[in-house]
Amino acid sequence: MTDLRYDWGHEEIMALMELPFSDLMFQAQNIHRQHFDANAVQVSTLLSIKTGGCSEDCGYCSQSARNKTGLERERLLPIDEVVQQAQAAKSKGASRFCMGAAWRSPKEKDFVHVLQMVDEVRKLGMETCMTLGMLDDDQVQRLQQAGLDYYNHNLDTSPEYYGEVISTRTYQDRLDTLERVRQAGMNVCSGGIVGMGESRADRASLLQQLANLSMHPESVPVNMLVKVEGTPLSDVEDLDPLEFVRTIAVARILMPQSMVRLSAGRTDMNDELQALCFLAGANSIFYGERLLTTDNPDADHDRRLFERLGIHTLQ
Repeated sequence: MTDLRYDWGHEEIMALMELPFSDLMFQAQNIHRQHFDANAVQVSTLLSIKTGGCSEDCGYCSQSARNKTGLERERLLPIDEVVQQAQAAKSKGASRFCMGAAWRSPKEKDFVHVLQMVDEVRKLGMETCMTLGMLDDDQVQRLQQAGLDYYNHNLDTSPEYYGEVISTRTYQDRLDTLERVRQAGMNVCSGGIVGMGESRADRASLLQQLANLSMHPESVPVNMLVKVEGTPLSDVEDLDPLEFVRTIAVARILMPQSMVRLSAGRTDMNDELQALCFLAGANSIFYGERLLTTDNPDADHDRRLFERLGIHTLQ
């Protein structure tokens, strides 16, 4: 079995990124098979429980109040509607239900409802995940007590490129929230977005940050930028699809026991590209027609793809 490491150097990671493609895939697949069923994929569903009006200035985000995307601001969803959506997701094969709110950080009047959502979704027998922005110590403890299984807080990109994407919170703010979640005993879900105009060195630096946390994130979502008209990154040059696969493969090598999730951007990927991502070590996806505010392949299409590839879902 591959030993877990938390001391990866940037040059080491760049050397992996620059391997001949077949050699990189061979390494990633070997490591994947040491730790996972190579033909199994974990399925999550993501629901936006509060959409739009966020005060942050993330350059990729349709939900930022500073970006003119035409997205209507909505209130926090009622608890019963969230439960109905979770039941529907479970019926389609999702084992984890992820709830996201467009906040810099949650306010108390909303937070009490969020805690109830966690409790109600857990009663359905599903794992729960939340992404609510930055958290303080008290909020982390209360989410843990409510039984939240995972907390998602992405690093987005490298420390070096971060200032090109967002200015309203620091990289250290993100790391601090992840450490609070870890100290509270919850599972960490953290990854990033590629294709935002960053360099290969930036992608290596992002993976270095994730792999050298005190513990590897249990889930590592790797998102391809979904370009939304009205955001500062809407006209950025497309990333070479094989570069995306390389990022997946290196994530698998660096974090052998993590679930590497093929996340946003799948609607722009053909089946063959997604198959390469699974071969590179991706073993988790988001199921359902929407990811917060952007499109996602429908569940029936995903099931057909799984059948073609001989993949089964984890329950």
